[in-house]
Amino acid sequence: MFVLVLIAVVAGALAQRIAGLGFGLLVSPVLVVLLGPFDGVMIINLCGATSSLLILSRVWRHVAWKKYFGLALAALAGVLPGAWLASNVPEAPLEICIGILLIIALLASQRLTRSSWRASGPVPMASLGFSSGLMNAAAGVGGPAITAYAIASRWEQKSFSATLQPYFITTGFTSLLSKYVLSGGHVPGLEGWQWLAILAAMVTGIVAGDLLAGRVRPASARRIVTVIAYLGAVATLAKGLVELAAA
Repeated sequence: MFVLVLIAVVAGALAQRIAGLGFGLLVSPVLVVLLGPFDGVMIINLCGATSSLLILSRVWRHVAWKKYFGLALAALAGVLPGAWLASNVPEAPLEICIGILLIIALLASQRLTRSSWRASGPVPMASLGFSSGLMNAAAGVGGPAITAYAIASRWEQKSFSATLQPYFITTGFTSLLSKYVLSGGHVPGLEGWQWLAILAAMVTGIVAGDLLAGRVRPASARRIVTVIAYLGAVATLAKGLVELAAA
């Protein structure tokens, strides 16, 4: 089982390096199914933030700091209610919610891809940033809402991908801290060697992403991430429904 966790972390870090996002989308369904929704999402928050921290030095000069601050402030407002949901909703309903949220977010971002509407001003930034923060804390998947904003605002890919890294550092660590406090100090029950193995898997994925960054188009990477995310969302939703029915 833990081997599957490591494979998912390598794939998530690889996608994060190439496309700017994808860690939560790829890893969340796997870890939620294998480790449970609360522990799984806590690990995703930690790993996603750490992965972005490792990537940030490579893309620093392309970060749009003004957009980062606007989105991050809106996202922080959504982190607390998302952390409360993750800490208080029972496991099976939480898995169902995570699966549904993933599917809705993916459908919405794809819908915007085909839309001619262009987002401007603070309202779309604030609303989608809030949604991203809530989903990041509750389900470990803040990427789709921010992707929807990037598509709707016609945000250039290189700047968008770079700006996501400090954004995910901010939302990941604040989501982790909020859930730690609200759960009374709960931490995932992994051994020390397992944490080291997860870190090694992240580094492996980032290094592989460095090697492939010039060969794989970010748009292609995002399409692959989206397909896998749909499969994982359906699996997470199905597991929650089965557990709820058996309860």
